[in-house]
Amino acid sequence: MSSDRIQKTTVIRAPRSQVWRAITTAEDFGAWFGAKVTGAFVPGAQISGPITTPGYEHFTLTMQIERVEPERVFAYRWHPYAIEPGVDYSSEPTTLVEFRLDEVAEGTRLTVVESGFDQIPAARRDTAFRMNEGGWTEQLKNIDRYVTSRAGAR
Repeated sequence: MSSDRIQKTTVIRAPRSQVWRAITTAEDFGAWFGAKVTGAFVPGAQISGPITTPGYEHFTLTMQIERVEPERVFAYRWHPYAIEPGVDYSSEPTTLVEFRLDEVAEGTRLTVVESGFDQIPAARRDTAFRMNEGGWTEQLKNIDRYVTSRAGAR
């Protein structure tokens, strides 16, 4: 198992267009991720907003959008597990989060890869990796629930 990269995959029983919308529009992304973000998810954009998950409301999610290939790849950079109050993480390297979508017989295969942990300062690297590894497991459940609960509404 690599200490630089987290990879998680799930199959969501919904069309690729619905999964794409859930990961690339601010309102939908925020609904399953647990954040109130605004703005267009386009390359070069910085998206940020408060976390809405209970217990984490005093934190801000900030993403730098890197890549958008409609209904195939969405990628952004962020500071992983940057939750210490009063700490300025802006000088630290970021990790790259990539969402890849593929059509499969059952719906859409969603793969999330977060890479670049080996560049994170040693003092917090292991914790950031461990927390995000577990976090992505939960977030894939969240996006699956979100998309499948809305599948009939679209």
